[in-house]
Amino acid sequence: MTLLVSKVAVLVVALVIGASAAAAHHGWSGYDAGRPLTLTGTITEAGYEHPHGSVRLQTSGATWIVVLAPPSRMEHRGLTREMLAPGTVATVVGYPSRTQPDEMRAERITIAGRTTELR
Repeated sequence: MTLLVSKVAVLVVALVIGASAAAAHHGWSGYDAGRPLTLTGTITEAGYEHPHGSVRLQTSGATWIVVLAPPSRMEHRGLTREMLAPGTVATVVGYPSRTQPDEMRAERITIAGRTTELR
């Protein structure tokens, strides 16, 4: 009986951890691919962590949260952490969030004349 209780406990913990990870990683269907955006602005904050990097981009009209690719993909394609430093001017092309009016998912980012494909 104790072995069965232990197995059930392990299963419950695994399910809770799996559900938490799934909730943290949102799907791309939350972004409107029918409404492409091109925004240019100054990076005010940057994150280079999993599951996706991000920048806060100050444009002339608003501040946007821009969801980037995973750090390993960005690094592999030549977009380093240092390139996303606050104060850097960037142009991003991507899609707005369906639920967060100040968020977009970037397909590509251009910094200092160099474009990096993120998807």
